[in-house]
Amino acid sequence: MRKATKRQWIVFAIVAILYILCVVWDGNYWLLLGLPVIFDIYISRFIPWGAWKNTKNPALRKVAEWVDAIVFALVAVYFINIFIFQNYKIPSSSLEKTLLVGDYLFVSKLSYGPRVPNTPLSFPLAQHTLPIVNTKSYIEWPQWDYKRLKGFGNVKRNDIVVFNFPAGDTVARRKENPDYYYLVKENGREAVHSYKREFGEIVYRPVDRRENYVKRCIGMPGDNLQVINNDVYIGGEKQTLPQKVQFNYFVETNGELWNEKIFRMLDVRLEDRSIWGETEILEAVGIQRNEYGQFNPVYLMPLTQEAVQKLQKGKMCRSIHIEPEEVMRKYPGFFGPSDDSYPYDADFGWSRDNYGPLWIPQKGATISLDEKNLALYSHCIVNYEGNTLQKNGNQILINGKATDSYTFKYDYYFMMGDNRHNSRDSRSWGFVPEDHVVGKPILIWLSLDEDRGWFNGKIRWNRIFRTASAN
Repeated sequence: MRKATKRQWIVFAIVAILYILCVVWDGNYWLLLGLPVIFDIYISRFIPWGAWKNTKNPALRKVAEWVDAIVFALVAVYFINIFIFQNYKIPSSSLEKTLLVGDYLFVSKLSYGPRVPNTPLSFPLAQHTLPIVNTKSYIEWPQWDYKRLKGFGNVKRNDIVVFNFPAGDTVARRKENPDYYYLVKENGREAVHSYKREFGEIVYRPVDRRENYVKRCIGMPGDNLQVINNDVYIGGEKQTLPQKVQFNYFVETNGELWNEKIFRMLDVRLEDRSIWGETEILEAVGIQRNEYGQFNPVYLMPLTQEAVQKLQKGKMCRSIHIEPEEVMRKYPGFFGPSDDSYPYDADFGWSRDNYGPLWIPQKGATISLDEKNLALYSHCIVNYEGNTLQKNGNQILINGKATDSYTFKYDYYFMMGDNRHNSRDSRSWGFVPEDHVVGKPILIWLSLDEDRGWFNGKIRWNRIFRTASAN
């Protein structure tokens, strides 16, 4: 063993202390067996870690340098992505106007505590599929149980949260939206598994390899929640709507089509605008014909309350009508499915605008099992908490044992989008277990407007380096 210099001992001490602190944070003290390796790298050098640097072949040395740099970068990115923060792009309008399509976010893993990965052997920055080659970006073995390291805090009501999509455990590769369970409800399990041309291969994904979603946490563990005419009630108390919440409105103009300037003033994306001419729907909404016996142009679009007030004060429209749920139900061919409320395998008469009441599961809480509770919580018991559940006549078997109650081992959350009429959220696919929580968006580092060109305002400069929680 060569005699180590003072500088080598200092570097070793710093690295060793940091490593020990990480081991204490993780709580897995078997990792302390890595200390001899660190000692050898910096002090004893019994293993020739940098032998490639001594090669006399310049080409080989250059290749080795690149390999060394790439491996170091991948390892660094891997650990930063797991334990500190990751990049996330807003893909849909479910949180408009709080977070916009085209916002690029830094998501803090430290806010709620980083998870130890379920699938530790994975390619950095690829959630579940490698681009180009279109293969899995992870190896399913080994599989580690859920463990979350200590963070700066816990999920709070009204936090915007990034999480793994709970219903994304099973996926039809050719049709990932809506989710597999809704496809089975609509088409039957045999059809979904048989018609590969339409639905593709059916695959299972571990928790940390499911799609990342971002919504607002509306309901906390143990809450009794209900949505009544678009208002959320917790424990019977009406909750304040988010500042930039949106609902869909039918907007009747004064007789002319609107130009781009008006839509920009109302902050309505191109993709969110649609013009309606179906007579029976317009009549059902309550829109009146003009003096010529015709309907003025009518737009259906999501609007914030601020935008609605602008229209009411101005002279751009004749009438405004919130999208009525009863019309949606009557004309599902125009509005899409109106019966996609969770749970799919029971009909409680719940809907997008009027949902619940229901209790949100809490760790350690025990419920009695009956037909209603089985419909609401069987997915939690089986899919999220890893039990088997069977019914034998009137008898309920969990893990092969007869029981009439169940105690939850996880906390659960109820998530909703701020774009309330255009968000598939917990109203559609149920609760978010605590082990699915990824982190909290903290900073918008880039924002691109998909409706504009690079020399026509594509970069939203006013959003760059804004905190995500301030929106």
